[in-house]
Amino acid sequence: MKLTTAPSRIAVVAVVLMLGLSGCADATETPSASADPETAADTLTMTDAWVKASESGMTGAFGLVENSGTDDVTIVSAETTAASMIELHETVANDAGDMVMQEKQGGFVVPAGGSIALAPGANHMMLMGLTGPLAAGEENTFTLTLDDGSSFEFTAPVKDYSGANETYEGDTEMDMDTDNQ
Repeated sequence: MKLTTAPSRIAVVAVVLMLGLSGCADATETPSASADPETAADTLTMTDAWVKASESGMTGAFGLVENSGTDDVTIVSAETTAASMIELHETVANDAGDMVMQEKQGGFVVPAGGSIALAPGANHMMLMGLTGPLAAGEENTFTLTLDDGSSFEFTAPVKDYSGANETYEGDTEMDMDTDNQ
């Protein structure tokens, strides 16, 4: 009986070792199921962000959005608790040749490996229906929604700025509340 018991134990140990090794081999060949795929938000950074101080009405948010990814990323909308609505705006010449702001249809495209500048008198985020005064020195958090459904959050300081009295297509000069600056 000893002869049949010893080979049985050896066989069991061998089978267990082979199963264990084959499990390791499978794990190295199969990509990890727990790895999160990269989203558009993972490739974006915001630098030099700021918001123009304002007592009420409307104001703008600016900065440099950079995309380190290999695919273009489109910013489709933005939100902040500082305003009831944000529109993504561009500045273009109207039929009379005047430079005016209008909503940017389709959002802002941040090219792969590139950037888009948001600046007074150019592309920017227009905060409309301010929920309270925005005083210099405060900070506001923004959430950008991207074309893949992911979101990107950044914080921007509020600064005094006496420019940015743009005209909005169909309106007269926008009330960006520069009287107090």
